[in-house]
Amino acid sequence: MPRTSAIPSTLKKKAKEFGKPQSGFRLHLYTIIFEADTKAGKRFDVAIVIAILLSISVVLAGSVPQIDARHGRTMDILEWGFTLLFTAEYIARLVCVRHPLRYATSFFGIIDLLSILPTYFSLFVPEAGALLDVRILRLLRIFRIFKLTLYLDEYMMLGEALRASGRKILIFLSVVLMAVLILGTIMYVVEGPKSGFTSIPIAMYWAVVTMTTVGYGDIVPQTGVGKAIASFMMLLGWGVLAVPTGIVTAEMTSQRMGRRAPTTRTCPECLTEGHEATARFCKNCGAELPPYRYEPV
Repeated sequence: MPRTSAIPSTLKKKAKEFGKPQSGFRLHLYTIIFEADTKAGKRFDVAIVIAILLSISVVLAGSVPQIDARHGRTMDILEWGFTLLFTAEYIARLVCVRHPLRYATSFFGIIDLLSILPTYFSLFVPEAGALLDVRILRLLRIFRIFKLTLYLDEYMMLGEALRASGRKILIFLSVVLMAVLILGTIMYVVEGPKSGFTSIPIAMYWAVVTMTTVGYGDIVPQTGVGKAIASFMMLLGWGVLAVPTGIVTAEMTSQRMGRRAPTTRTCPECLTEGHEATARFCKNCGAELPPYRYEPV
């Protein structure tokens, strides 16, 4: 079972925009759904993660003809059960915030909606419809996998690392593209149409396949010079695959070393969230914070 944690820092910042209720059952519901430093919050996160994984398994199993033929009705019942569960979760999120429209139009709000709409929409689209086959709607349910990013903080860490290293990776890819263009053009000149290199774009396609060490074998060099160039590109491909991995890994290591451990503590005055466990005062308004009490699962 993947380790769940507090709501990612990006959503913590958004939580203030959604509006935290000040009292009543909405506050209690908000605490369970959006704040995960309590037993109830952690159990909610774990339950939703399990439901997401099971629902994806149902979609995958339903695409197998033999399973669908024998257990199609069971799959439909399970699918509707998950859809109703995620519908209730979506409604609960809208009910417990003071600005439901802000949540509905946020990234996670859209993902929540995409995870439930296909099942309902399939009721109104005939299976032999001219515009959209019902199977496409069933495949759209795979968007539920993106809901995991709401409950696993590691997804957000990876996203932040990719964004931070985006320029480096872009520059690296531009260098790779230049190498593919140059070496592909050379192979077009060396081998020519008789070996399958009928144009520079086709030669560039071969260069990409060779440099990534995929090697489909649909186009192969025939001359000695061409084979030497291909060998060089194969060796070069190892470094090509390693560089972006190293860039992202270095960025993730840098973020982890400089990262503090925020919690879902909320300031009683301005409702700002994400204070550290040892913080005594609000980082936004300076008000004194109540003692932090961690409730293990």
